[in-house]
Amino acid sequence: MTGPVDGVPTNRRNFLRGAALAGAAPALATIAPAQAAVPAAARPLPSALPPTAQRIAAEVGNPEAEGNRIGGKAGSDFMVDVIKTLDIKYTPSNCASSFRGLHESLINYGENKSPEYLSCTHEESGVGMAHGYFKITGKPLMTMVHGTVGLQHATMGIYNAFCDRVPVIIIAGNDLDAAYRPPGVPTFHSAQDINAIIRDYTKWDDTPVSPQAFALTMVRGYKVAMTPPFGPVSISLDAGIQQEPLSEHHKDLYIPKFTMPSPPAGEMGAVKEAARLLVNAENPVIIADRSARTAEGVGLLVQLAELLQAPVVDQGNRMNFPNTHYLSRAPGVISTADVILGLELSDFWGTVNAYSDNGVNGIGENGTKIKKNTKLISINASELITKSNYQDFQRFQPVDIAMPADAQATLPALIEAVKSALTADQKRAIEGRIEKAKKAHADARNRELQTAAIAWDASPISTARLCMETWAAIKDQDWSLVASEGNVSNWPNRLWKMEKHHHWIGRSGGYGVGYGAPASVGAALANRDLGRFSVSIQSDGDLMFAPGVLWTAARHKIPLLSVMHNNRAWHQEVMHVQRMASFRDRASNYGNDLGPIGTSIMNPDIEYHKLAESMGWWAKGPIKDPADLGPALKEAVAVVKSGQPALLNVWTQPR
Repeated sequence: MTGPVDGVPTNRRNFLRGAALAGAAPALATIAPAQAAVPAAARPLPSALPPTAQRIAAEVGNPEAEGNRIGGKAGSDFMVDVIKTLDIKYTPSNCASSFRGLHESLINYGENKSPEYLSCTHEESGVGMAHGYFKITGKPLMTMVHGTVGLQHATMGIYNAFCDRVPVIIIAGNDLDAAYRPPGVPTFHSAQDINAIIRDYTKWDDTPVSPQAFALTMVRGYKVAMTPPFGPVSISLDAGIQQEPLSEHHKDLYIPKFTMPSPPAGEMGAVKEAARLLVNAENPVIIADRSARTAEGVGLLVQLAELLQAPVVDQGNRMNFPNTHYLSRAPGVISTADVILGLELSDFWGTVNAYSDNGVNGIGENGTKIKKNTKLISINASELITKSNYQDFQRFQPVDIAMPADAQATLPALIEAVKSALTADQKRAIEGRIEKAKKAHADARNRELQTAAIAWDASPISTARLCMETWAAIKDQDWSLVASEGNVSNWPNRLWKMEKHHHWIGRSGGYGVGYGAPASVGAALANRDLGRFSVSIQSDGDLMFAPGVLWTAARHKIPLLSVMHNNRAWHQEVMHVQRMASFRDRASNYGNDLGPIGTSIMNPDIEYHKLAESMGWWAKGPIKDPADLGPALKEAVAVVKSGQPALLNVWTQPR
């Protein structure tokens, strides 16, 4: 890129050389003989704040201000103009040199507003925060990562977002031009095709080579990410085009208009055939996984279920259906179904088939959960982005009607088709199911309560009591369960009154440990702006993958109640090792259980409350006596309502 602006050459080579020399001169000038002679103990401690222009002038004789050394508007300033058109409120990121131009423009030219920079201590935390934030607001965030190393740190979070069908905008800084790239570390952190690291689990990526190309790429990337099925997109952004000034060559820059895309709905012929099967069924069952994208999606599913008086199994990757509704049912109900409607199921095969880990030599055995002639209907937008390498699509399940479409967008047409297909006799038959459904729901609720009461006074504290004491403390708030990592036997979904879409935002997607803490903070950020109370059931192993996000929450005043499920182990893996020992008849040889070797988080026990306190949280623990849990929760709730994050370190049973 060449062309003078106000007489200043804008060739990249000259620009970088000039910046390097200008930056070196003051640094060299400060190393004066008189200063070097001062004893080290007598020298003032270095300040974290940069010296003022006046102090520089007084000490080294430089002029107070040199003006705009680049001779024009920076390319990254225009990039900020583009970003601001897309209503991106925050950018949780870990700082880095490869996107320093954009970073500086965001906080100074963009006044650190829309987006506001949120300081993260790890790239995976930045992605995880964006993940959780979207599931509350339905709006994506942008995160910036540094070259090859930053993108590698972010990969697990990106994979989770891809599997969970969540849009995240990733800006990956890169020094593309080897001829002008600073020597040393920047070369190790650069790549010809940086997006190759994550291409198998992003929805789209691009490498713009000019400010105008960035505008086109950013708007397109936002549109691709926000078209169901949602997914992360990545933009490799060269440091050079961030830092170079705009010139006459860029006089015709423009920002494309963004229009929110309509989600793909099911084809009407397939919709009508699905409605025909459903209204003619004696025992239809609806199973929902990531069906409800918004509160409207929950209402649509309630409407369809009541039209058919069909029980609904909510698999829990979103809050799809109120668990207080009399048609809410446990998975076992599918055994009597003659028609099953699957809405955005991440694993249809696993839904209708059984897998047992009791086969010969530890190899699994398969069975079926449904009747032989049960008809299967699938509405699933994930079929539109299925890739080949990473196996998030699970085993292939044949179905009778397959609609590669967004379930929530298809439900209005399906509801109308069901209404049109119902005869008077069918309506009377369907209404006859109501009392039976209500009794089945009430009986199931009573069974759950009786099961939860088992070991109520145990120490370490049972997971049922952990969850129910937490529920008692927060139920009068406008609450949102922003994560429940680690296996607590699904007690919140079984016993809490989950009726609103924000009551439960689902799991990680890719089951990657380390999602819970950053996603909780991101969702709590969204809830803070909406005036809601955020609570997380936080497992110990998950928190230790990226505990620095606790500092981010305190730094940016994000209120969150984090209740530790501290079972002092990666207990899922404890059981896997024990299972292998059982298959191989190892336990009897040793006479004791060696499963915890390599799977426990003990000796020393991690003091999570002290960890949280060190990062600015109110915290308490370890809580081992169940009688102490309720009072501690009451204290913590008051702290969170005052605007601070709070953590309780609770010692729990394994599950």
